[in-house]
Amino acid sequence: TMTIHSEEHIVDVHVRSGVYSSDTIFDYTHGYIATRLFSRNACFIMKIKKELIPDLQEIGRLAFERETMRDLYSPNNVWAQFQAGSSRLGHFKDWILYGKRIENLCTGLPLYE
Repeated sequence: TMTIHSEEHIVDVHVRSGVYSSDTIFDYTHGYIATRLFSRNACFIMKIKKELIPDLQEIGRLAFERETMRDLYSPNNVWAQFQAGSSRLGHFKDWILYGKRIENLCTGLPLYE
């Protein structure tokens, strides 16, 4: 499921698929995306690159398009590939940078950037 909070510039994406379940937050105010993979008990954070990630209005339109026209091909699919490296736990300065929503999602988990 996807929830778009236009006034807060936040998109919440919840994937419920057994071992592949995850929660993702697109925080357009702070400019970061965080994904919590439940099977790995870890949080992956990346900077939003405007040339690669759709803006808030576009992501809503793409979600609507996908829901209503599932059989059509769209070249605007958003995929991210994470390469595991070294992790660390978040500190106070990280949460100021990433914002409260990402802090709530990732507190206490290893962070991978």
